[in-house]
Amino acid sequence: MNKQISLTSAAEWYTAVLKNGRKGKLPPGYPQPQPPAAWPEENVALFERYLAWLIADGAGHTCIKQHYIPMAGHVLGYHLQPHQHLNLASDLERALDLLRAKQVGEGWLIMGQHALTRFCRFVQTERGFTPQLVTFKQANVAQYHDGLPAWLVAQITQLQHIRQANWRPARLNEAILRFWSVHTRLWRWLFAHENIQAMADIKRAHLFAYIDERLDAGYTAKSVNQELRAFQATLHFLQERDFVVPRALLRLPGLKEPDSLPRFLTDEQVGRLQADLERWVAQAVTPTQQRNALLDRAAFYLLWQGGLRLGEVEDLRLDDLNLAQKQLLIRQGKGRKDRAVYLTDRAIAALHAYLAVRGSGATEHLFLYRHKPVSKDFLRGRIKAAGVRTGVKVTPHQLRHTYATQLVNAGCKITTIQALLGHRHLNTTLTYARVHDRTVAEDYYAAMAVVEKRLADHLPPPQQDVARLPTLNGTTSHLLTLVDSLNQEPLTESQQALVAALQQELAALLAPANEPARQMNHFVNEPGT
Repeated sequence: MNKQISLTSAAEWYTAVLKNGRKGKLPPGYPQPQPPAAWPEENVALFERYLAWLIADGAGHTCIKQHYIPMAGHVLGYHLQPHQHLNLASDLERALDLLRAKQVGEGWLIMGQHALTRFCRFVQTERGFTPQLVTFKQANVAQYHDGLPAWLVAQITQLQHIRQANWRPARLNEAILRFWSVHTRLWRWLFAHENIQAMADIKRAHLFAYIDERLDAGYTAKSVNQELRAFQATLHFLQERDFVVPRALLRLPGLKEPDSLPRFLTDEQVGRLQADLERWVAQAVTPTQQRNALLDRAAFYLLWQGGLRLGEVEDLRLDDLNLAQKQLLIRQGKGRKDRAVYLTDRAIAALHAYLAVRGSGATEHLFLYRHKPVSKDFLRGRIKAAGVRTGVKVTPHQLRHTYATQLVNAGCKITTIQALLGHRHLNTTLTYARVHDRTVAEDYYAAMAVVEKRLADHLPPPQQDVARLPTLNGTTSHLLTLVDSLNQEPLTESQQALVAALQQELAALLAPANEPARQMNHFVNEPGT
């Protein structure tokens, strides 16, 4: 995967980021980070070492370009003193403040935190310290309180505490940020654009105006509906706590969403990925290359033949495996649900091969890289790198879609697939039944065969489509002319025999097309007509 990294200079890339980055939403006069040309030389050298460290650490190409280098550049761009004076507790936070000022989305803010954590780990390693976990201030949640009355913030906080009982502990911080971003977006717009003093002041017209504004801004119907559902969920929560909520707000219908199908890979594409990962295992020379190749292959089989979510692969522990029984346990998956996943012999063999070279780590996580648990970004980057090598555009979640689609096409019961995927609602699983369902196709053709057999005495025999046959003015005639022209040149005996064979075959093809014409000529010239 690291061969895909095309960055030659971190300083050059960050300079381009500053030049092309969006600044339109920054408040007037907001201080900008300085480009590398204004940094101390030791900071530029540190920046270049960071890029080399990221590549050696297996970071994904996209994450390096979009998150890791820009966020580290923001830190150094604001801190123009030698990096030895960098305060990892406060100077990193300023880079996050820049993202907030740019009003980036929640996903970018989360990735910015991950990028700063990684940069902090690198600096700690440079200073000879054992890397420590970085924690950021709770200002990330407080920013969603701006413009909201205190009573509403208190109620949404209670709703968050109830909801988070079903959130995965490993992703709790991200889930909290996502919750506040979605559940307060419409509320913040109402209090900023309308004169809202009490619940009774909120009208359906206000919500329609919000929907129009979001659609004009380019947001999809699915995104707008998500915000409406979060808003109405808060309303229902308030109603349960004896707040007077206008009924008209609870009956607001959502927008019609496109009936999209899951994105899956074809059998041929899966085969190319599988062959590539097997080839990397076979071609590995050093122990490090072998361990990385075995890790990639084992993770691939869990995603494809086990249908695991990426976060579930990341959280797997050694004691979750039961290879003797050909299964593993997913603990506290999406919705805090446990489930059993069954493994093929090929997946078990891949896991055994990886476990033999796994090594030791500080935790009991199944997948380790440099003795540390792998992250979702790491696994996503490894799978995408295999896709780049094979020309297959793939994501880990597409492998899960492929797993479900292949089970449907193999005739597996939909309720069984629901249990294997860990879906709460059957309708979610039924989505896959609409994708290349061979069972439906076979039922259709079998039924139509019965219908045609029953009506055989009443239907004429199938007629050959004369229009699709080659004609004297068509391709076959043209080819025959070209073959005839070959005889104008001196040919060897073998070439003459080949030309004669071609003429005979092409003449045979022309015979059916000429037959209707001969029959018509005979009919027209028949005496007495």
